[in-house]
Amino acid sequence: MHLFGIRVFDQKDVTALRSQGQQGRRLRALAAAMLALAAGVPSGFAQQTVPPASDKAASNLPAAPAPVLTQPSDLRQTERDFSKPAGKLLGDPIDWYKPTNIPKASFVNSVRLVDLVKDGKIYLSLSDAIALAIENNYDIAIARYNLDIADTDLLRAKAGSALLGVPTGVIQGTLGGTSATLTSGGGPGGTTGGTGGAASGSSGLSLSTNGSGPLPANEDPSLAATIQLERAKVPQSNTFFSGGKTSLTTNTDQYNFTYNQGFVTGANLAVSLSNSRVTTDNPFQNFSPLLNSVFKATVTQHLLQGAGIWMNKRFIYEARNNRRITDSSFRQQLLYTVNQVENIYWALVSAYEDVQAKERALDQSTKLDSDTRKQLEIGTMAPLDVVQADSTVATDKQALIASQSNLNYQQQIMKQAIARNLNDAALEAAAVIPSDRVSIEELPEERQPVEDLVQQAFKQRPELEQAMLTVKNNEITLKGARNGLLPTLDVFGFYGSSALGGAQSPNALNFQTQKLYPPNTFPSVGYGTVAQHLFDSSAPDKGAGFNLTIPLRNRTAQSVQARSLIEYRQSELRLEQLYTQIRMQVVNAQFALTNDRAQVKASIAARDYAQQSLDAETKKLHLGASTTANVLLQERNLATAENNLIIANAAYAKDRAGLYQTLATTLQHYGINMNDAATGNVGAAPVVPGLQPARKGNEPVMTPPASE
Repeated sequence: MHLFGIRVFDQKDVTALRSQGQQGRRLRALAAAMLALAAGVPSGFAQQTVPPASDKAASNLPAAPAPVLTQPSDLRQTERDFSKPAGKLLGDPIDWYKPTNIPKASFVNSVRLVDLVKDGKIYLSLSDAIALAIENNYDIAIARYNLDIADTDLLRAKAGSALLGVPTGVIQGTLGGTSATLTSGGGPGGTTGGTGGAASGSSGLSLSTNGSGPLPANEDPSLAATIQLERAKVPQSNTFFSGGKTSLTTNTDQYNFTYNQGFVTGANLAVSLSNSRVTTDNPFQNFSPLLNSVFKATVTQHLLQGAGIWMNKRFIYEARNNRRITDSSFRQQLLYTVNQVENIYWALVSAYEDVQAKERALDQSTKLDSDTRKQLEIGTMAPLDVVQADSTVATDKQALIASQSNLNYQQQIMKQAIARNLNDAALEAAAVIPSDRVSIEELPEERQPVEDLVQQAFKQRPELEQAMLTVKNNEITLKGARNGLLPTLDVFGFYGSSALGGAQSPNALNFQTQKLYPPNTFPSVGYGTVAQHLFDSSAPDKGAGFNLTIPLRNRTAQSVQARSLIEYRQSELRLEQLYTQIRMQVVNAQFALTNDRAQVKASIAARDYAQQSLDAETKKLHLGASTTANVLLQERNLATAENNLIIANAAYAKDRAGLYQTLATTLQHYGINMNDAATGNVGAAPVVPGLQPARKGNEPVMTPPASE
């Protein structure tokens, strides 16, 4: 085929392309477009939106979890938000140009925390800890802003502008908290590339093809005005053409207006109205002032690249997907932070119980040391036994000091997780007393078949929803990149007119008589008549045509399309990888919880046996049938057994919370409201099942014992 004398494609080329796979499909589309253009049917062109045959694999992927939409924070000014700008319809247009006021973040602790500080102590339940974290924790507070950032991107997309992307990172590494959750996103504090388009580069890619293809039409109209007043005095080198004057004075006033607007079909409307008023002493000009008006309206429609409603709304579709991704990542951040707070809470419980155990061990060794000294005094005990008892007391004191230091540290970790401001002296000095303990009752999830739990995780895990939406966004990008391969073919039509008017120049010279024209020789025409002539077709200017641009070789567009397809394939693999990883996490979490319960029961039995052995050995010592060394050995066995029980309880409590997080059912089990989390105001405190109150007893001493 020859187009404008250039050989582009012919039927042999089209036939040869039929066996060239993906590249052939792309070139065949271009060849078909050129053949149709040569046949004189440009109106039959449309963008290629049908994905390659291999892309149909995306439709076979499992469905993403249903979105759990959250509400954005109250970022309104004069009753407007980002998705519904003021000034629309009956709104005040002045609001279009007012800045949005973002309230300053609060750095004050919530009232809930202040109320818990009583008599220099904080008796903290797990429910209160979670509620305080939702209200005060910085990780959640930072992620909360992402909801509104996504809304700003949606508003930007509705105007036809390219997306900025949204931060969707899950902030991890909170001091004292650990978790095995999958993370994605690169928002503030995040660690990996953002699924919503943020933090690209952290995974080795400097840029992605997101947003490739022709830019959508700018649907926000623009009105421009230019007013220019010019006063010019120009020296003349030939007085014949200036009526004998050595210089001419010209005053030009211009009043020009333009209006531009894009439409969702890929069309553009450009309207211009130019007005000028010129006064001059040039004798060759019959009118001074001279009024000149020109009107022109041009409509341009893309037929190939950039044509179609879908192509011009694709950023809106992607922005809505990003908003869902942001909702999902906020839920993921909430799950992650709640799990971290639980881990910190159970670490605090372990430290608290460890101090109590160390105090009991010190009391026992101190009593034994006292009894040994009494027996030494009456001659029934050897001095070496007293030395051994003294050594044990010193060791137990050192262990208690270390345990108390660890408890103090764990209390500080808990405070930084549930408080926003630690500068309050009363809060800083208050001891945190955990009031809940985990029960070892079997969870219903442990009795469920593992496949049922896996399917439940598939429906709930936010990572899967984000990965699926990323696949959809990459598919949108791929279609845009394929459209960018097409030539640019635009059809346009315009209509315009011009009109003249003014008053007779007092300097108008009749060169035949060498005299000025008599007054009213040329009739005056006012601007009203000039404006009327613009639209009565007295001097029309109209036409139509098309513009065609064919990039030869087209290598840039080819590279973008190929790279977008590669990124699409990567997102498909990532989605399948997530399913595999989540399956293994569920299996591991269920087995771990079962093993942990068995370990707790075994540790309880070992602790009880060690306690009974110590009691029996102590009685033997009083009867003279045992030695101090044997009693001390049994005390060490009891201390070891209690320590093992504390460790087993902590592992069970953390793995119990980890199972809920692995299934992404923590919010449902605890009754956490997403809207409360999005606003930072918790109405009803979460209800954590499977807990029991701590045994009443003496609270551990929080200051190290005085050294003797």
